[in-house]
Amino acid sequence: MASPLQLLHRATHEPIRRWVLGAFPRDPGGTLDYDQPHADPGLFGPDSVTWRIHADFPGMLAGGLAALMMQTLHPLALAGVWDHSNFRGDLVGRLRRTTTFVGATTYAPRAAAEGLIERVRRIHAHVHGMGEDGTPYSADDPALLTWVHVTEAHSFLAGYRRFAHRDVPRAIADRYYDEVRRIAEALGARDVPASEADVADYFARVQPQLAYTDRSREVLRILAGVRLPVPLAGLSRDVFLNAGIALLPGWASDLLRQTPRQRQQARLAARVLWSMAPAFRAALTDGVVSRAGRRVGMAPEAMRRWPSETTL
Repeated sequence: MASPLQLLHRATHEPIRRWVLGAFPRDPGGTLDYDQPHADPGLFGPDSVTWRIHADFPGMLAGGLAALMMQTLHPLALAGVWDHSNFRGDLVGRLRRTTTFVGATTYAPRAAAEGLIERVRRIHAHVHGMGEDGTPYSADDPALLTWVHVTEAHSFLAGYRRFAHRDVPRAIADRYYDEVRRIAEALGARDVPASEADVADYFARVQPQLAYTDRSREVLRILAGVRLPVPLAGLSRDVFLNAGIALLPGWASDLLRQTPRQRQQARLAARVLWSMAPAFRAALTDGVVSRAGRRVGMAPEAMRRWPSETTL
């Protein structure tokens, strides 16, 4: 029989669990097996930093939204979304597909992860066109793949640092960038930054190519009005979206023309999400992360420790 404390925890955590699964169902197609084959470490494995950083839902969702905002600043990357994506009618679906891809390439067995990467490569081969200024683009352009990857990795790491209630030493951050670049490289990216210093240099180099355009404004308008299929959808969206704004680098906030009021709202939302993060962590104990851990015989508490072989 459950104790009163256990019953209280269930009453608190179950609504959060339903919230997350309602907005971002695990493996919506039902084709990924995170339990077999036994001992298969996937592309990263239990000794990776990536397994730990990608397990933090608040940081990943807020970070994913921050990455999407940053990506609107690259005219050619945005042109591909503008011409070939149904983001106007199904932005939630696009977010779900991104969530599934990141989760599967992080935690699924190797063959499944590699199969999903190959599927995305095939899709990218058919995504091409012309930017607003007549410049040709292709989704499998190594430079565009690098841009999308770096904005995501930077934002996920920023989300973890902001909301995971845990210090991230420089050596851990460098190792994270060095690990996750293998996904970008498998998709066709080249010269992918492998450390925090590399990422800073990369952003400095790429900024002259960026611009806040009418298309950027339109995508952000749609994002600001997205309705998540959860209770209190508007409030949930505003907390996570504004928390995502709080993760943006200063130069990106400037390019996106964030007003002082918007930046203040972002700081407030980040404080709210920071206070909520432990409840999300406690509620989400039976997902793909725990299934992958059981597959390789990893104790759940190990996820709260950095890999021992990392030099801090």
